Amino acid sequence: MMGRKHLSSIANHVLQRSAEELGTSADHLVEEFEAGWKPDVGDVGDSSSYSRKLVQFCSSKALIKLCQNIEERICNGSYSRFTYDMMLAWQTPSAVDEESQTESIAKENNDRKIHAEVPPEQDDVPLFYSDLMPLLANDEPSVEEDAFVWLGSLVPLVSDIVNGRFTFETLTAPTGNRLFYPAYDKFLKEIDNCIKHLQKQAKPKGVELADDEIILHVEGTATTQRVVRHIGGTSWPGRLTLTNYALYFEASEVITYEDALKIDLSRDIDHSVKPAATGPWGAPLFDKAIVYESPELQKGVVLEFPEITSSTRRDHWLALTKEVLLMHKFLSQFKVECPLQAWEMHARTILSIIRLHAAREMQRILAPNPTKFLIFDLYNELPKGDFVLEQLSESLKRVNSAQPCSASSILRKMKLSETITSSLKAKQVTTASKTIAGSEDDNKTLLENTVDQARKEGKKVVKAKATIEGMKEEGIGENALILMELLKPFFPWFREIVYWDKPMTTLMVIIAVTLIVYKEWIGKAISAFLLLVVANMIRARQGRLKDKQKEIVVCTASDQPMTTRENIVSAQYGFMTIREIIQEANAAILKLHSILVSRADKHANMVMLGLTGLAILLAVIPFKYLIITAIFHSMIMTSKLGKYMKNDQGDRRLKEWWDSIPPTPVRIVDEAPACPK
Repeated sequence: MMGRKHLSSIANHVLQRSAEELGTSADHLVEEFEAGWKPDVGDVGDSSSYSRKLVQFCSSKALIKLCQNIEERICNGSYSRFTYDMMLAWQTPSAVDEESQTESIAKENNDRKIHAEVPPEQDDVPLFYSDLMPLLANDEPSVEEDAFVWLGSLVPLVSDIVNGRFTFETLTAPTGNRLFYPAYDKFLKEIDNCIKHLQKQAKPKGVELADDEIILHVEGTATTQRVVRHIGGTSWPGRLTLTNYALYFEASEVITYEDALKIDLSRDIDHSVKPAATGPWGAPLFDKAIVYESPELQKGVVLEFPEITSSTRRDHWLALTKEVLLMHKFLSQFKVECPLQAWEMHARTILSIIRLHAAREMQRILAPNPTKFLIFDLYNELPKGDFVLEQLSESLKRVNSAQPCSASSILRKMKLSETITSSLKAKQVTTASKTIAGSEDDNKTLLENTVDQARKEGKKVVKAKATIEGMKEEGIGENALILMELLKPFFPWFREIVYWDKPMTTLMVIIAVTLIVYKEWIGKAISAFLLLVVANMIRARQGRLKDKQKEIVVCTASDQPMTTRENIVSAQYGFMTIREIIQEANAAILKLHSILVSRADKHANMVMLGLTGLAILLAVIPFKYLIITAIFHSMIMTSKLGKYMKNDQGDRRLKEWWDSIPPTPVRIVDEAPACPK
């Protein structure tokens, strides 16, 4: 068949391959596409737009056929080669695009030759990198970010449309944000290997996994690194298993394991997992552990992942556990009650974890950032991430999990979730060419736009935080311990009132304060307070309190005697905490200075508008009413009713706004002439 002149050579190749895969002719495919193609206003006469949509149409139909035996296709390399060609065809669909790309590559190669003239002593650097990672050099055209994300919108195997850009950015960091075929093929094969490895893992002892419960990670066996559970001063090595529902820890016996301790991550309660420091006899020596905390447990479950140098293993387990916990929180928060939709989200989360495993196998020397491959852990921290998750919940309603390219179908075809199909009856595919999400629209969907916005906001916050991270300040002594001890008697009383531990006392305080403010008895209230202080002083004198309490004792002891080393470590952690407080205070002052001098114009404008509105409010409304309103608001928000009414999204927006303020840079000089006058 003669190639179509308006198509690029790779687009013609994909068209022909798609026709062969579907058992039809290229002419028939083109006729079928043109029969249903409705050009947009700006697409009339645009050969590039026509060519790209033709490539999308052919690719979506061929992928449905490919995904039906995807495991075999990955093993023999036909899936990776064909889908890589699809991405190349999508980014250069027309002959005009191909000509422009050829000129760009020729110019780049010419520039590379000019810059390649290096001294003889540096001549071994390219050899080092080619030996270390043979995926860096390739003369083929490379895939760019947009094409990689496009393929992820069709088949969520190598990427997911929600976090595909972050995955691409991390995968291609060593190759200048360009994905070559050897790296892509290796990544796919590593994904397949990881799935086969997970299939071989033994189930935790003494528990029955649910039908849709899949093992995602295991450590602590004879062939893997140790996992240790700490209970007070004792340590118990064992095997740790993570599924898409829970963590299971099995303490080691002489030959086998004890029955597993189940940590349920799917329950809708206020539980969390965070990093922790552990060590022998409970001393916080090594920052290589995680702690699971729940209101149902008196003490958290502490699990350590011993390593000689870094805490990479701990960070990996922490990210995976948080991902599962946040996934169930997402399903609960957005009320995803349909079993098909919930399982599709489970499948996408499972695939994201498998991609992370595969990337770690590829990049063993420098482990990738786990968050970049996950969905919920990423958008839990990213600015505007809650907007992305909201759009994701809406997109789930339009997913057909029965079509061969959905995440749940991929897991089923790769034999990771065969038992689930019988319990979830899905609709059959009616129109094959319209079942793949994203195959019809060339424009960005609302979800993609929200992801792009969150990504841009994230870069701003990272840039603002980089200045803060660079600041180093000296700490202060143990005076902070004395200060905390002196203030300790006031904390329980204050907490009882604020957090409604004693509702009657809290109500009496609210009524008294409201009455004092409304009647403008501020002076009388201060007088009464001063007289109360005098009365207490007289009572202390009569009770000879000065003889009974000759000194204030600041106690730093614990229930268990601490060794000298443990005391040093404890003091170090206290020192680090105080230093962090000082750093946060410095950062806050520098951010306020940045706003005052309008270094951050956008934030300064918002502050000026807010201050202007507040000034008008204070001028119009009597101040006592504002104070009463503030008291009622603060007390209600700490009550049970307030916790129910609390708007987490508003708090998140405020935090994101504050984090994005670039602080005024600080330069420290130690020479007198350089000091400002």
